[in-house]
Amino acid sequence: MATETPPPSKTSAQLPSTEEFRAVQESAEFGELRRSYRSFAFPLTVAFIAWYLLYVLLSNYAGDFMGTKLFGNINVAFVLGVAQFVTTFLIAWWYSRHAAAKLDPKADAIKSRMEGGA
Repeated sequence: MATETPPPSKTSAQLPSTEEFRAVQESAEFGELRRSYRSFAFPLTVAFIAWYLLYVLLSNYAGDFMGTKLFGNINVAFVLGVAQFVTTFLIAWWYSRHAAAKLDPKADAIKSRMEGGA
């Protein structure tokens, strides 16, 4: 079984002009793609930064609270620290699903039109 890549195409792809890029950038479809991205990414970014800063501030100024033992040697600080990692992975997973369902189809449609496929 050969794993060689095919030789490069002899025909060069036509790159869109500046006017075509501007037309797409000003289109309603591209605006909807941007709104869909921003309405998801910005609120989650703000929420996560607030959550992270809360953890940092509690660690610095609420040592007694953070040192409260919950069970065994597990304290509030440890649980909140692990929750930081969990929320990071949950947000990444959630964004991946959002992008696959809402962003990628719109972006692929725009891209194929720009490359002359539609």
